[in-house]
Amino acid sequence: MKLYYSPGACSLAPHIAMREAGIPVELSKVDLKAKQYEGGDYRQVNAKGYVPAIATDAGVLTEAPVILQYIADQKPDAGLAPKAGSMERYRLQEWLNFITSEMHKGMGNFFNPALNDEWRKAVTDRLGIRMDWLAKQLEGKQYLMGDKFCVADAYLFTILNWAAPSKFDLSKWPAIVDYHKRVGARPKVQEALKAEGLVK
Repeated sequence: MKLYYSPGACSLAPHIAMREAGIPVELSKVDLKAKQYEGGDYRQVNAKGYVPAIATDAGVLTEAPVILQYIADQKPDAGLAPKAGSMERYRLQEWLNFITSEMHKGMGNFFNPALNDEWRKAVTDRLGIRMDWLAKQLEGKQYLMGDKFCVADAYLFTILNWAAPSKFDLSKWPAIVDYHKRVGARPKVQEALKAEGLVK
């Protein structure tokens, strides 16, 4: 399975999930500014022009929450997602939707070159409300859905990685800081980070 990625971007989440699932990872690096990859124009792969995208036997699949569930469903024994149709699976989808709409889009604002001080404060305040809620959900849990790592954890970890370069201080939420460290210490997460050149 080929994953089109940019180092540290949201494509890191499916990269982690593939390694956690034991799926061989074929990486294809994308220059997001130039919309190029080693095969040429990336828009020929994903017309939206952003990552992630994965090449499957049935065609190219895009959007991180969808790709994450697809990966989990390829290796159900890895336990990265509850069974389709179960209430637990809908809980997973609830987490994925929250992360993509509230955390991903919120944190992504910090990378907009047009960001000014007023906008930054508004984004920071809104994210703070989300972090307050998230910290409460993590109380007494190892991972988002309990004691077992799931694809939503790969996604949230990836977004939380953006806090440092964004100068968004997570120290107000020790439960989130501890969670981020815990996920980051997983061997397969470290493998993905090293493969993307994010750690040595």
